Amino acid sequence: MTIRVTVWNENVHEQENKIVASVYPDAIHGTIANALNADPGITATTATLQEADHGLTEEKLAKTDVLFWWGHKAHGQVSDAIVERVCNAVWSGMGMVFLHSAHFSKPFKRLMGTPCNLTWREAGERERLWLTSRNHPIAAGLPDHFELENEEMYGEPFGVPEPLETVFLSWFSGGEAFRSGLTYKRGAGNVFYFRPGHETYPTYHNDNVQRVLLNAAKWAYNPAPRLADPNAAPNVPVTEALEPIEERGPRLHQAGEAGYR
Repeated sequence: MTIRVTVWNENVHEQENKIVASVYPDAIHGTIANALNADPGITATTATLQEADHGLTEEKLAKTDVLFWWGHKAHGQVSDAIVERVCNAVWSGMGMVFLHSAHFSKPFKRLMGTPCNLTWREAGERERLWLTSRNHPIAAGLPDHFELENEEMYGEPFGVPEPLETVFLSWFSGGEAFRSGLTYKRGAGNVFYFRPGHETYPTYHNDNVQRVLLNAAKWAYNPAPRLADPNAAPNVPVTEALEPIEERGPRLHQAGEAGYR
């Protein structure tokens, strides 16, 4: 079965900065989608901030198995209603891959429930990424370590919850280290955060980085049907209990009444 991927990008730097436009003439989302489409098992399309509903309509998300998210300058311009729509899709079973500065995106912070803060420096430093989980599917086909000659530094502490697994650990020329590949489960959805990807450097043209993105799409894919309502909290009547029970004591809610939220 073909994995349907949507690559979302705010698409702002490419329009405003000549360096970014020269590094990514197809824009960041186009470059990532092209890399993913090289795999016959993946069909990748794109969506951007400037489109209606930011390109993420209910219909689009229903047809998206895995959503990639790149954002930086325009986090605040993303509609809260679309954030809730994306998070509901993840809780229902859609896979999600957050890239680089998407650690501060609204959907990532909503799903993590933490500040997602870190230290950073933009100096074109060498980044060396080490595998910390050789047998993880996201690490398939990769060497024990690989390097990016120029990248923005992200440093610990990283204000996120403890992940299910740390797949990559980065070291930078300035001495900092960072957990650069983290997996999570949120509701029925698989979530992966991958650190590299500063817009003024050709990171997404790198073969190893593209391999990570391909592997991440396949790992995040959940073939099970989506949950109809991941927020459902039904009031189960006494008569529908699995074992016979007798109602005892006073109660606040009437049979079938919705709970407070």
